[in-house]
Amino acid sequence: MNDKKEIGIKGEKFTVKFLKRNKYKILLRNFSIDNGEIDIIAHNKEYIVFVEVKTRAEGSMLEPRFSVDMKKRENIIDTSNRFLDKYKTDLTIRYDISEVTYDKSGKMKINYIKNAF
Repeated sequence: MNDKKEIGIKGEKFTVKFLKRNKYKILLRNFSIDNGEIDIIAHNKEYIVFVEVKTRAEGSMLEPRFSVDMKKRENIIDTSNRFLDKYKTDLTIRYDISEVTYDKSGKMKINYIKNAF
């Protein structure tokens, strides 16, 4: 895997499969409004989940979750609030990070962090 965009798309698809296996329904992928973007919006019976997906090669110097800094978190929260202004819900809101790593053969693994921020 070499192209950064291709890697990101594969990580998002891998996360979607993970969420579906865990009984989540995918509402939207790559929701964007103005300058904000959320990779995946999903829900189950209890939560509406805003998921930031970070995909990196195994052994990268920085673990994927650490690239979701305070500014990125604020952007995700702002974008999610704008989403919720349009689409009301009674579900509990949760912000998760999906860390996807891949090895030299392209095999992917996920570390899914609930309530990341």
